[in-house]
Amino acid sequence: MAFLAASLFFGGTFVSVKYGLQYFPPLLFVSLRFDIGAVSLAAYVLATRSIGDLVPRTRSDIAAILAAGVSSIALTNAFLFVGQQYTTSAIGAVIFSLNPILTPVFAAFLLNEERLSRRTTVGMILGLLGVGLVVHPTPATILHGGVGKLLLLGGAASCGLGSVLIRRADANLDSTARTAWALPLGALLSHSLAYAVGERLAAVTWTLTGNIALGYVGVFAGAGAFIAYFALLDDTGPIRANLVYYVIPLVATVGGAVLLGEQVSVYTVAGFLVVFAGFAVIGSEELDLRQRFSPFNIEWTNTDEGPTRPGSNAD
Repeated sequence: MAFLAASLFFGGTFVSVKYGLQYFPPLLFVSLRFDIGAVSLAAYVLATRSIGDLVPRTRSDIAAILAAGVSSIALTNAFLFVGQQYTTSAIGAVIFSLNPILTPVFAAFLLNEERLSRRTTVGMILGLLGVGLVVHPTPATILHGGVGKLLLLGGAASCGLGSVLIRRADANLDSTARTAWALPLGALLSHSLAYAVGERLAAVTWTLTGNIALGYVGVFAGAGAFIAYFALLDDTGPIRANLVYYVIPLVATVGGAVLLGEQVSVYTVAGFLVVFAGFAVIGSEELDLRQRFSPFNIEWTNTDEGPTRPGSNAD
């Protein structure tokens, strides 16, 4: 359920952001999103948890809150909202799907249990090739939206780094309480960035549909999606949790085509498939296909003559 919720809510983010940017300056849009998300989540946690459950008690709790608020929330979304001005919902989501390819790189350096292997390296190369297809780096595409695509890539990297830092912190505070602290921190940083570049409320065009887009990214893709994502991260680790970024492009592509009339190019589809192949290579290391697909759940062992099973002549 957490996987499905995070995939659907985050997928809808790209469509809502693309639509809402015609009414809101990008960094102010991020800031207002987290204002709404922070208030919504604060009301929820105060109604469902005691004050004692919400208080950070260790350095690990503080480190996890900082990693979530600064990297996973503030910087990731600042890159996303600014970069999304220059490209479609589908392309933005596909570039963000490089996240699971980048996560093992950060994990190899920051988590003791994670190391880069040959398969991981091959998968990373495939992922980079896939994003290259999406970006389609010709002089025309570099000049038209190239900066935005680089910003989106920066957002994917920030998200992957944040997920690894949260895992490294190994906090005792539960994911919902941690998110309740991280969202206002992300909002504060986003407001600071918006103010620094000169974005003001006077530049906002208040409309019903624009407010609906803001409400969606604040409540559903804000509080709801981050609760689901961070819970998934605690349960499965950063590499598996970031599988959501292979469902997100499908949601964003369908939503962009249906709601915004966006065209999906052959390069976008091909690039997504190559990126997905890259993660499939990385993920294949964690699967024992012989056991998973054995109809009798037989345990296999390796001998000099190859894999055998109990009861065979080589046993």
